[in-house]
Order: sequence, then structure tokens, then C-alpha cells
Amino acid sequence: MEVHNVELQISAVKPEQYPEQGYPEIAMVGRSNVGKSSLTNTLINRKSYARTSSQPGKTQTLNFYRVEDQLFFVDVPGYGYAKVSQKEREKWGKMIEKYLTSRKELKGVISLVDARHEPTEDDISMYQYLRYYEIPVLVVATKSDKIVRGKWNQHESKIKKALNFDEDSDFQMFSAQTKMGKENIWQWIEDRMVE
Repeated sequence: MEVHNVELQISAVKPEQYPEQGYPEIAMVGRSNVGKSSLTNTLINRKSYARTSSQPGKTQTLNFYRVEDQLFFVDVPGYGYAKVSQKEREKWGKMIEKYLTSRKELKGVISLVDARHEPTEDDISMYQYLRYYEIPVLVVATKSDKIVRGKWNQHESKIKKALNFDEDSDFQMFSAQTKMGKENIWQWIEDRMVE
């Protein structure tokens, strides 16, 4: 998709605030600092439209970005950040769970993991959770430019093994630096939009 118009429509914390246009929605999940904003900015051809934060755990709302009046990217609060109180985490958890399990416009979730490391327990739980609810998922391994190309397969199999990856899911190496993987990710998104 050629992207020229993007707008942050709303930062929502409860269902009555969600957009009502009925456009397909693609959510982005991942732990804080994994590169959700960088991926969003790459997909929409902007340098710093989605807020990248020097403080992990800063996104505390579901941010609905309207793309070309055709779909929404939904930035979900990052997980696994220790400085957030348990109570705050539970509140986010409920908000995220409600969105992921009850939003009929949600067509798929891009689950980001760091290509350089094995998935964290939170990454694994999130992936298993999405599979349990049968939500189409694309696992995107970010920061792959930091890995020697010859070792990508090795890193990919480590990640898939840790996640207990199943063949209904999709996988993509990605680099915000080189834009590698961008086309394939867009293809996956467009396929979800027509389903």
C-alpha cells in the first residue's frame, strides 16, 4: 500500500472510545523497546510519526492510527517493563485482553520479538494467547540488521522453537534501518484486510 495519509485518531482505554468506522485493524504487540514504533514508522513511510520513547513502558493506551482511510494500526502498550506497578500492569492487561478478544474489526496481530535474543516468557505467553484465541499472527523479528545474514536461519529456528511456533502463523525478519521485510509485512497486512 502506498501511504500518504496517516492520523492518530484516538488513544483509547475502553471499548466505547474505539473508532467506529469499521475499518480492518492490525494490532502491534511486543515488549517495551522491541521496536513497535520503528516498525510502524517504516510501514507508513514516516521518520517519527509513531512516538518512539526513550522511556520504555510509556505507551499506556491503545493508539489507533488511521492509515489512508482504509485501516487502523493499533499500537498496544509494551509488556515486560519492570518499572510499572503490578496494579498498573493488571489494568493494562485487562484493557489489552478485552481489545484482543472482543474486537471484531481486529484482523490480525503483528507480534514483535527481538531477532538477537530468544523470546522472553512474555513473548511466549503473548504468542500462545493469540494462538489460543485463533487470531492470525505474524511474528516479526526486529533488529535483524544486527545479526550476520548467514545466521538468520539459526536465529529464526531458535525463536520458533521457543514460541512452539505453528504453521498457521507467519514469520518475518525485519530491520527498520534497512527496511528489509517491509514489503512482505505489507503483503501480510493486505491479505488480512480482504479476509
